[in-house]
Amino acid sequence: MDRTTQLTARPTARRAPHHEHGRAGTAVYDPVDPGDPLGPVDPLGSVRPAESLQARAARVLNGNWRGTSTVPSRSLYPHQWSWDSAFIAIGLRHLSPLRAQTELETLLGAQWGDGRIPHIVFNPSVPLDAYFPSPDFWRSSTAGRTAGAPGTVQTSGIVQPPVHALAVWLVHTADPGLSRSRSFLSRMYPRLAAWHRYLLHRRDLGGGGLASVVHPWEQGMDNAPSWDAPLSRVTPAPARSFRRADLDHGAAEDRPTDLDYGRYVRLAADYRDGGYADGGHADGGRAGGFAVEDPAFNALLIASEHALARIARELGATGTARHARAERLTTALVDRLWDPAAGMFLCRDVRTGEPIPERGVSGLVPLILPTLPRETAATLVRTLCGPHFGLGDTTRLVPSYDLTGHAFDPHRYWRGPAWFNTNWLVERGLRLHGETARAAELRGALLETADTSGFAEYVDPYSGEACGALGFSWTAALTLDLLHGTAPETAHGTADATRGTAEEFGVTGSLGLTGKFGEGALGGDLR
Repeated sequence: MDRTTQLTARPTARRAPHHEHGRAGTAVYDPVDPGDPLGPVDPLGSVRPAESLQARAARVLNGNWRGTSTVPSRSLYPHQWSWDSAFIAIGLRHLSPLRAQTELETLLGAQWGDGRIPHIVFNPSVPLDAYFPSPDFWRSSTAGRTAGAPGTVQTSGIVQPPVHALAVWLVHTADPGLSRSRSFLSRMYPRLAAWHRYLLHRRDLGGGGLASVVHPWEQGMDNAPSWDAPLSRVTPAPARSFRRADLDHGAAEDRPTDLDYGRYVRLAADYRDGGYADGGHADGGRAGGFAVEDPAFNALLIASEHALARIARELGATGTARHARAERLTTALVDRLWDPAAGMFLCRDVRTGEPIPERGVSGLVPLILPTLPRETAATLVRTLCGPHFGLGDTTRLVPSYDLTGHAFDPHRYWRGPAWFNTNWLVERGLRLHGETARAAELRGALLETADTSGFAEYVDPYSGEACGALGFSWTAALTLDLLHGTAPETAHGTADATRGTAEEFGVTGSLGLTGKFGEGALGGDLR
């Protein structure tokens, strides 16, 4: 989410009664005190001292539910965000598989004709001045008309990491009977296939097979030091052309600089004014020169390709073409972004063709890939536990940036704090590659920190001190997933624990199933 542009609600905004929160089809706006996870009125009653962590996580998600989707937090982020909703659905499946399906259906219902899934779907009941950039900045229905932006809902024009097919698959497995009765997979598959086609065709700006991001907000780790060098080529928008509202809710030293903020606005405005068209790789993908191949973005695309293969098999196709594509993409990821000297994956600046020498958590996320070379995975684990990230030694959670890096700050967005979604991904990756003891330790640290921080948006990686919004949806959702995952008593090294994770990524069992549908019938090709 582009957290660098948050703007809270005005005090005069409409306050909806709490009973509206769970009513299907409603889209209410309910601004509350950002320091209180559930606001002055608790829709589920006051917290009891003995209330379980699971019950409190469920209360956060119920409080943030808006009838057809979940807001990341009730005051700071009053719309639906793309990768937030994917992580939220993964946790919601343990509370209500139907609600988890609805979450994803709402998001994918705003998909553009060219296949992109926008990073924000705007709630029309939220006043325009309640968030910036607002719908009138993005102008999706007009500026995005050529790219197929929907006319019935307003969205942003950029994207976020493609974790959606993995989320769809995991939601299906929570209640396959319900999923089949609602034709959930058969409705989602063509949209997911179109999303992947968009990324693999329109966003291969470097010409090497990987997808590029054209704005830091697209990668999700908005203010990471990896963006500093390519952003330096962008002429910032004049300070008078936008309101720097995020400083109303956080200390300036914890926020992006005014210079960087102006560059974010400039990039988004230029992309909009160009009709949201994606350029070729000859000029670095964009006139402004910002195009970056990011390891986490592409690792999530690969994991979702494996998940899409599982979906295809469930629908009667073989899925072999998608598994093969995922393996080719894994090879391209290693060839283009692996840096042996750094001991991890690095971002690549498409404009210069050079790696960006900043170690960030993005370079550890490829641990989630089932066919990652064994030595590559082992090196990533050593880097994770070494001086740059310190997991299990100096930190309990994985920081977002190199502890020894020149830009490290334990409280500044994505320049050091620990985030729950990236730690959840690393925990899965550790289990997948047989590091079950380390995974169990990280899982325990995540659950404890979620509990003590009030389900914070992010935390200090050393102390676990809460930062950002409290009652944050993906923190609560992923807490539920960890609670319902591998039990602590079986987390230490059983073959079943590792096999279960691998099956979620679709790398076990026969790949030679035949069925009544071909890959093309399901939209599985890339034509």
